[in-house]
Amino acid sequence: MLAAEVDVWVATASSTGAPHLIPLSLAWADERVIIAIPKSSVTAHNLGETGAARLAVGPTRDVVMIDAVVDKAASAAEDAALAETFAAHADWDPRRDPTYIYFVLRPVRVQAWREANEIAGRTLMRNGGWQI
Repeated sequence: MLAAEVDVWVATASSTGAPHLIPLSLAWADERVIIAIPKSSVTAHNLGETGAARLAVGPTRDVVMIDAVVDKAASAAEDAALAETFAAHADWDPRRDPTYIYFVLRPVRVQAWREANEIAGRTLMRNGGWQI
């Protein structure tokens, strides 16, 4: 179950297309993914520039890929409820570090597969609508 996952690989790209990949903690809330990262990080910069990310949840042989767009970005001071939600579901609590910012990411495409025979039916969400 995706809601139980707390680890995610987050891939972003700059406006010039330079890729960046980082492992992070995540929290799920209302079909959205919340991540917390330093405001000065490459990931925060890329999300601010392009508003898009690709997330990978789970091991290589049982992976869920999520293409997502930024719904919101806020610090803990700007949105205490968001910070509380992240802390309650993730493995850690960044609220004591004012350099962190929270990004709420809305999935627009979700793909899942385990083996090559599942590749044909891997798209579970397209354009924000569930296909199953």
